Amino acid sequence: MYTATGTKAIDKDQFIAEFTPLVKRIAYHMMTRLPASVQVDDLIQVGMIGLLDAINRYEGSYGRQFESYAAQRIRGSILDELREADWLPRSIRKKMRRIEAAVNLLEQRNGCAPNELDLAKELDMSLEEYHETLQSARGAQLIYYEDFQQDDEEPFLDRLFIDSEGDPLNTLLDENFRNQLIAAIDNLPPREKQMMGMHYEQEMNLREIGEVLGVSESRVCQLHTQAIARLRSRLRNL
Repeated sequence: MYTATGTKAIDKDQFIAEFTPLVKRIAYHMMTRLPASVQVDDLIQVGMIGLLDAINRYEGSYGRQFESYAAQRIRGSILDELREADWLPRSIRKKMRRIEAAVNLLEQRNGCAPNELDLAKELDMSLEEYHETLQSARGAQLIYYEDFQQDDEEPFLDRLFIDSEGDPLNTLLDENFRNQLIAAIDNLPPREKQMMGMHYEQEMNLREIGEVLGVSESRVCQLHTQAIARLRSRLRNL
């Protein structure tokens, strides 16, 4: 069967069955960069709308593989939904800023990266409360890699997921800033630096990283949030 333009019609049911795993893969990948209040099932549902849109729009004359085209439509559909939803509570921003301020103060005071006990003490928390704060701030982290403008002067979601791999380093167009970020990552405490490398260079998920480090997935999440707070503290004034 052929379309009105003479291109071969596609089997929609076949494409849906074949590329639903792609929707799930993209949704779970993006989920690691979002707060716990966002449900992955919601992302998958919205991603399926993007897949259907891709199927309806796709023509062989586009000159690109369908999977690449569909991935763009799926991500775009999810991003549109995130833009419309108030998915980042102000409480999360506030928590991250408190941690960030404590990191900055202790680094200036002591001349070295503070450990978790020092940070908890500075924040007037127990270590358990500090870990709970890191856990609850999950997802706010990557926003602050490059989003140092006041009150989100430009859309951070486009920068957060701008490239196909979701790699934050590729979203930083300013060469000087990018070099400063790389230097800041290099100066992270060894465990946090290792974790960041596994997550963003090797594209390992939090569970896989936990298996390598011998800790739980939630603990990796805490370390990740803490590493981002350190980076934002160091790069805030660039």
